Amino acid sequence: MNPQSPRTNPYSESSQALPQALPISLLSWVLIFATPAFWSVNYLIARKAPALIAPHALAFARWGLAAILLGIFAWPELKAKRHLIWQERWHCLVLGMLGMWMCGAWVYIGARTTSAANIALIYALSPVFIALAAALFLKEHLRKRQWLGVTLALVGLVHVVIQGHWRAIAQTEFVAGDAWIVGCAIAWAVYSILLKRWPSAFSPLARLVLIAIAGALFTLPLALVEAMSGMAYSHTVWGWSTALLVLGAAVFPSSGAYLAYSTLQKRIGASRTALVLYLGPLYAAALACFALGEPLHSYHAIGAAIILPGIFLASQTKQPT
Repeated sequence: MNPQSPRTNPYSESSQALPQALPISLLSWVLIFATPAFWSVNYLIARKAPALIAPHALAFARWGLAAILLGIFAWPELKAKRHLIWQERWHCLVLGMLGMWMCGAWVYIGARTTSAANIALIYALSPVFIALAAALFLKEHLRKRQWLGVTLALVGLVHVVIQGHWRAIAQTEFVAGDAWIVGCAIAWAVYSILLKRWPSAFSPLARLVLIAIAGALFTLPLALVEAMSGMAYSHTVWGWSTALLVLGAAVFPSSGAYLAYSTLQKRIGASRTALVLYLGPLYAAALACFALGEPLHSYHAIGAAIILPGIFLASQTKQPT
């Protein structure tokens, strides 16, 4: 047996990527609330991006820079196990295509023609897709209490998206951009399942670096084609504002969110980890309030009061996480 196989390698998928001084259950709860906080920064970035940078250019720059930043910390492991990288090349390429291209550039393209409410409502389907796929392929069968939590969290999310006006669901109009977001939601579900299903000889940090590199390489030619296409959204203005936008995207919704998400998956499973997506609109509303001056409303508080108990119920397990 290879002495650096996933079973014996200290950097394997079963190794803990976070310090062991804190109980695992506490770390799981920290990650549950930290992950959507990192991701919600992307709401602000998406709002600023159209006037500064093209979708594929942002996706490439975002993940290329994230790979460099995270690669600094993962370099000792990557160097020590460089002979294993080629073995996982196809897994990394597929995961990079799903998580970095489809869940990156597609979001920025779709956001140009659809509303934030539609994006949040469609993305709410991702945890449902993941829960069903996890039951089928990962044998993560949720108990009745956990399904109740999933349902409560979904209801709370919809309440926030429709601003407490339930009749608005029947009046929702779908446009071309919604198709891009549906693709993103499906791609994220597949990414989450494959990330859990495919074993890796690398730690979550080193594996994310490899996936980010693969995603950036996959996106690069598409960014070049986009730049030469002359399409309305293909224009990029490079400057300090664009550089800060790329840096923010690389640090928070890329490096921080994806690393936290993959680590959390190991601790509580794919289906329950997907519930962090339900907190996204609440975090985004809070960020918009402080960063953009947008007011908070009562439906945000009501939604939080429904979502948080739902996440608690869905996260329960008989074994310690």
